[in-house]
Amino acid sequence: MNEIISKEGFVFLDGAMGTSLRTAVPDHSGIPDILSVTHPGVVTEIHRKYAEAGSDIIYTNTFGASEEKLEGTGTTLERLIAAAVENARKAAGENTAVALDVGPTGKMMPPMGEMTFDEAYEIFRKKMIFGEKAGADLIVIETMSDLGEARTALLAAKENTALPVFVTMTFGENGRSFAGCSPENFAVLMTAMGADAIGVNCSFGPDQLYPVILEMSRKTDLPLIVKANAGLPSSDGSYSIGPADFAEKMKRFSEVGIKYLGGCCGTTPEYIRCLKEAYTGIHLRERDFERKCYIVSQRKCVDADKISIVGERLNPTGKKKLAAALAEEDMDYLVSVAKEEESAGADILDVNVGIPGADEASLMRKVVSAVSSVTDLPLQIDSKSPSAIEAGLRAFPGRAIINSVDGTDETLDGILPLAKKYGAALIGLTIDENGIPASALDRVKIAKKIMERAVSAGIPKNDIFIDCLTLAVSAEPEGAVQTLEAVRLVRDELGLKTTLGVSNISFGLPEREVIASSFLTLALNNGLTLPIINPSARRMKDAVFSFRALTGLDRSCMDYVEYMKSAQPGQIQNTESAETRLTDLKKAIVNGDEALSRRISGVLLDNDPSADLINGLIIPALDEVGSKFESGEYFLPQLMRSASAASAAVEVLKARMKNSKTDSESKGKIILATVRGDIHDIGKNIVKMVLANYGYEIIDLGKDVPKEAVAESALENDVRLVGLSALMTTTLDSMEETIAYLRSLGYSGYVMVGGAVLTEEYAKKIGADFYAKDAKESADIAKTVFGG
Repeated sequence: MNEIISKEGFVFLDGAMGTSLRTAVPDHSGIPDILSVTHPGVVTEIHRKYAEAGSDIIYTNTFGASEEKLEGTGTTLERLIAAAVENARKAAGENTAVALDVGPTGKMMPPMGEMTFDEAYEIFRKKMIFGEKAGADLIVIETMSDLGEARTALLAAKENTALPVFVTMTFGENGRSFAGCSPENFAVLMTAMGADAIGVNCSFGPDQLYPVILEMSRKTDLPLIVKANAGLPSSDGSYSIGPADFAEKMKRFSEVGIKYLGGCCGTTPEYIRCLKEAYTGIHLRERDFERKCYIVSQRKCVDADKISIVGERLNPTGKKKLAAALAEEDMDYLVSVAKEEESAGADILDVNVGIPGADEASLMRKVVSAVSSVTDLPLQIDSKSPSAIEAGLRAFPGRAIINSVDGTDETLDGILPLAKKYGAALIGLTIDENGIPASALDRVKIAKKIMERAVSAGIPKNDIFIDCLTLAVSAEPEGAVQTLEAVRLVRDELGLKTTLGVSNISFGLPEREVIASSFLTLALNNGLTLPIINPSARRMKDAVFSFRALTGLDRSCMDYVEYMKSAQPGQIQNTESAETRLTDLKKAIVNGDEALSRRISGVLLDNDPSADLINGLIIPALDEVGSKFESGEYFLPQLMRSASAASAAVEVLKARMKNSKTDSESKGKIILATVRGDIHDIGKNIVKMVLANYGYEIIDLGKDVPKEAVAESALENDVRLVGLSALMTTTLDSMEETIAYLRSLGYSGYVMVGGAVLTEEYAKKIGADFYAKDAKESADIAKTVFGG
């Protein structure tokens, strides 16, 4: 079937499965995937209609299938996937390929949740192995909102199957995913990691998805995928865009070289038929693409072809306090250093955990996980140990740099495959079995060997950086000259980018920053791309921003002007001023600094046990975070980090109240529940954390909650506000039934609803009092209901 998947011209996908199932089996209230076993004829008929409408690839009815979700159904995951693939295969015929459909787990990875990489990986691994065994032709990972989860799924597919893998993400009105990932970051990472095609599905109609695909197209040469919704759902269950209009709007994607086209929510076989007809006579467009080196996290993309600052402080060499923190696994201290480097203006953070006696791989995993949960910056994994490097790469939800390989065959053999597997960029040190060559020419020879070996291993030349090695000028008088010449030769003769640990040059000398900043300027002029420096060192940063301005890299000197306006040490200063500490607590919460929030709260209460932290500081801080979230300045991870910081302050307050035998007064009781048939509780849990920090008493009924349980709890506890959540279109009826049941029993309180499949219009139609599109709005609704 590979000839169908990769055929010339356009490849047409299917449309929505859930929309058709809801029509075909209206009384079903469980997960739709189980219908592959209980109603195989219905599922097969839906597949057949899509194949007859012109779909070249049809997706199995396995989007949400997992062992956890199948508990209590009497069906194993292997049996369900085998049935789903068989249903699709019966309908496919010889000219249609069958894709194993893999959706998100329904849980969240750090910092938004507690599902570990290993847990997520195992869920995906089992599903994909069963899919390949059952005969699927490819794997489609779709509707992803978290870059970390998407890369985990892609790794599971590539490490455990030989099938082609497509990956698509879903994005919001602000052009970002639920977790704050941009289309460009998604495209960069998935391309580097070897996905076969990438794109977007769900989200919105074609018009809103065009800018998303346009942005992706500039960061990848992979084939692109679009499966758009049929617009937005209306109160009667229909969608705003009909088949002909949908097809006409989808024609625009041919301008950006789209290859795979289909439909998502609200689309039917008729939509695919019209889509295929609309593309008659249109030819697949070749895209112009210039490969560049981008290093990405979930929310930040660094163009490493330009001069970027790598923070050096998360390296224990010569730093006793950091080494002690690593030995004690003091993550609070380590993440505070990371936050300081980010605030000071670092673009990338180097992470080195090499201390004597440590299990480096285990420690690297823990530190990378902790650091990446509090900073938006991409990371540089710094180690000589392949196992430690791989541990760091698996833990980092983005595209990292490996620091480093050298010119020895042993190191190249051990680390180059890791760079290829994880799509990482690579630093090569100009050192080999004979040590560091004294001359620039000999260092360049080693650099050339590293480049040739890396390129032959499948690593693009543009992703290779060479470290020509900085030696202390006090000990090696000719060292600086040779290093600078090596940097120039690597740039001019090999066409590679370079990096240097700049501060090494001044070791053993007084006023080290003076000589280091001068050396940095010379190195930049010779082609240095990634200076590894202390971003809080003013003279070093002055050199970088001045060089950018003087060489035309900073056009109109705007970056220089902005830097000079804000050039301050990037850390919260401790002070004995009560007023400043109050401001610092609010700032700590807004910045999501859990450790600092906990510490300052204790100091405040030590000085004034009656201080009103909740109303005076915590709630104003959460309001500011909510405003930033609403405006698009913050995304879900920042919201969750701030909520955790607020929770830390609240816990300190609660502990003091318990010791003093006083109780805090609840602002009111709120029930939260995911409705019957829906086991996704991500959104509910986020709302729970935010509302609890505002001082409300939360009665969390969990997920897959029957209407009777919701009503019983609401009436028994005299609850004024009930919050209901649903992620799947197939469970919207359960939400409506729950609200109706509450009213039928005389419940006189208020009901707010939320979930990705809901709109304000639909919320009104099913009888809800409020529609909350996110956690911020749920807090606003609670204020309306309870006052304040």
